[in-house]
Amino acid sequence: MGRAAIWTGLILLLLLQHSFATKLVCYFTNWSQYRPGQAAFLPKDVDPFLCTHLIYAFADMKDHHLTTFDPNDVQFYKDLNSLKSRNPNLKLLLALGGWNFGTKKFTNMVAKPETRQVFIQSVINFLYQHNFDGFDLDWEYPGSRDSPAIDKERFTTLVKELHNAFLQESQASGKNRLLLSAAVPAGQYQVDKGYEVQKISQFLDFINLLTYDFHGTWGRTTGHNSPLYRRQAERGGATKANIDFAVNYWLEAGAPSNKLLLGMPTYGRSFTLSSPSDTGVGAPVSGAGTPGPFTKEGGLLAFYEVCTLKDAAFHVIKEQKVPYAVHGNQWVGFDDVESFRTKVAYLKRKGLGGAMVWTIDMDDFKGTFCSQGPYPLIQTLKKELALCGSYPHPGFEDIEDD
Repeated sequence: MGRAAIWTGLILLLLLQHSFATKLVCYFTNWSQYRPGQAAFLPKDVDPFLCTHLIYAFADMKDHHLTTFDPNDVQFYKDLNSLKSRNPNLKLLLALGGWNFGTKKFTNMVAKPETRQVFIQSVINFLYQHNFDGFDLDWEYPGSRDSPAIDKERFTTLVKELHNAFLQESQASGKNRLLLSAAVPAGQYQVDKGYEVQKISQFLDFINLLTYDFHGTWGRTTGHNSPLYRRQAERGGATKANIDFAVNYWLEAGAPSNKLLLGMPTYGRSFTLSSPSDTGVGAPVSGAGTPGPFTKEGGLLAFYEVCTLKDAAFHVIKEQKVPYAVHGNQWVGFDDVESFRTKVAYLKRKGLGGAMVWTIDMDDFKGTFCSQGPYPLIQTLKKELALCGSYPHPGFEDIEDD
């Protein structure tokens, strides 16, 4: 084989390996601005070189039209867009949905072709008006939570019509095509009820897999928020409450590995133990953990709240590759730098397209609390994913824009 042929082969191999840029997608929440003191998070706290994509959560929908939710949204859109002057590669998307949004507005909107078209046109207009690069569909979940079975097919139709409308608009205007992503569940029941995986995957640029909230205060025993693997002692449905099952289930259902992003939580799920002497995994609980001083939500602690637990005992669940802490009668399963490293190694083995973070504001963003520097968790992801600036190699451009 000649030297020219060898070089050609190497170039083709590199192009194949990097046909999709590795992504580090971070959600920005418009309610974190209201946290007290140094936990209040604003656009100025975002490092423009930390994540490849920022997703603004959440917008609202009124009469099938995309609209703002918070009084400060429009100003925050401008502030986040200004980050692109420092990092032109940064992509900014807008998300609609979330758990509290429910399903009713989505169900009503997708029910008829006319209302879908009203919605889709409003999305395009709104995104261009506020200089977004794309749209994140966070319907939780079609076919579940009072959403009828027919919404499974209608969700596919919506995704297809959004993609096609974005493509047509790009061709007509000469602008970059708007990106389209979706946040999707890790649970088999919700997947089976609501998602034609192979079909929707054709039309999505990337898929944000919600690989967290596997255990929480809706259960009766302690369990980790985001375990990588199952425990051997688990039986029945509990064996499916882990990242490895969820990833394999989506891949086997037809999701392309390079479009699937692994969800990484910067928070833990906490419990109040029934007995302070029974503190292991699977110990009985009496309810939600005590609200944190900044997030103020029972059963949830931001990473920066966990790292400041005084006199807590920290442990690792070896089978599941994740840590937990016990503080008196409080138990919290969370992620740290080491578990994030392990999860990145896992997603690389699986050939996944990168990582998604919920949320950027629950990391120790200023380095105030944990003595590990600013953004210790997300910086770990950036390093382990080998992201330089905002993409794997300087000058490498994302192929998502048609």
